Amino acid sequence: MQFLTPHLALAALLAAVACLWLVVTTRTWLGIDRLPRLADAAPLPDEALPFVSLLVSARDEAEKMPAALRSMLALDYPAYEVISVDDRSTDATPQILREFSAACKHLRAIRVDALPPGWLGKPHGLQTAYENSRGEWLVFTDADVRFHPDVLRRAVSLAIERRWDHLTLFPQMEMAGFWEKTLLTYFSLGGFLYSRAWKIPERDSSAYAGVGAFQLLRRSAYEAVGTHRRLALEVVDDMKLGKIVKDGGYVSCVALPGDLLGLRWYSGAANIIRGTEKNFFAAAGFSLGRAMGQIGFVLLASVLPFLALPFAGGWARWFAGIAAAAAALLHARVAHVVRASPLYGLTHPLGALLVCFMSARSAAVTLWQKGIYWRGTFYPLDQLRRGSV
Repeated sequence: MQFLTPHLALAALLAAVACLWLVVTTRTWLGIDRLPRLADAAPLPDEALPFVSLLVSARDEAEKMPAALRSMLALDYPAYEVISVDDRSTDATPQILREFSAACKHLRAIRVDALPPGWLGKPHGLQTAYENSRGEWLVFTDADVRFHPDVLRRAVSLAIERRWDHLTLFPQMEMAGFWEKTLLTYFSLGGFLYSRAWKIPERDSSAYAGVGAFQLLRRSAYEAVGTHRRLALEVVDDMKLGKIVKDGGYVSCVALPGDLLGLRWYSGAANIIRGTEKNFFAAAGFSLGRAMGQIGFVLLASVLPFLALPFAGGWARWFAGIAAAAAALLHARVAHVVRASPLYGLTHPLGALLVCFMSARSAAVTLWQKGIYWRGTFYPLDQLRRGSV
């Protein structure tokens, strides 16, 4: 006797996916509402604010760096410095840094001409910046991020008020065009789902986050967890900085800065795909099995319900509809948070397919090359695996 027909098996599978999305959508929706908004933070007076060092590692950033530097050097903050490390740039980056440092006392520019063995360029640049800094608090940021004058004062004030050791801000990404918005809204949804940002302050939670655009960290905590020497060969060093801080027992949190922190990441979907080639397989720990599992899960959760809607019947169609509606609704909520139209919730399965392609491409290219090329330097895969945190 046949107890489980293909139709019943599909219905059972879609029922499980629907239940998953209902739980995840409810928890994530409520979690996003719990995240602190930086605009609501009460700024402390000058005398209550500690000295802060903004640390930047830049390689061939001549196009975006001037706007970023102008914003960093115009902060409404009483005592800070910007330490910018030029990591072997071959474009106009060194000249730009010389001109800005000559005109502003807040900026110190440092040149790195050779990368030491056992280091990736960006972690080494940030380590070098730290070793030349004086701040009681440190901000790790990128050379393409634009700061509102209020952002540093509010972030430091919020961290001090809440007694946090580490604060990550999810930047407001500038998005243009359908494909770019489809990808970036799905990325943002994935970021919230993966990090579970609202649970990060809980000491018994394994949740953590780290975003390269802005990580504020007590110097004492950074030194206690081993600095970027712990992350010397870590491709996703920003994310793993959040991990080692959390693993070290320090209090970490995420806040939403709104318009106070902006970023034009990549221009166009094609550049996003190329620019993140190194990241996806690294985020999977350079494990093919883990990468395949992640791709399979995304296809099951984010593509199958939408694919089943026009073809399945009976209970299978009902469960597919529930799962698709819940996924699209949460995607629309995240799209609204990142200042895109909530209608991009309808692009959910398309964004998922693109991310699956990017994950598979990242794994294939890395395995074929037996390593990654990053900013003109090749890093062997076996070395990256040994250095993964």
